Amino acid sequence: MADVKQDIKPDEQQNFAVGNNSDPKNLQELTQYIQTLLQQAQDKFQTMSDQIITRLDEMGTRVDDLEKNISDLMTQAGVESSEK
Repeated sequence: MADVKQDIKPDEQQNFAVGNNSDPKNLQELTQYIQTLLQQAQDKFQTMSDQIITRLDEMGTRVDDLEKNISDLMTQAGVESSEK
């Protein structure tokens, strides 16, 4: 099985830091801090989801090509395929 390369750089993994590194001091800052963390997490999940979908589409295309090549080889060899 082929190795799957990581598209996320090591310094980006689990890095949900907010612009300022100080702790939130009031409810408004805490709310903003949490919203920023959630937005960053959502963005990362969306990126990973898009990458997975792209890879699945590529895999589907490759499987279709493989099936066509096998069918062509069977035709050249004089073997009848058992299509449903």
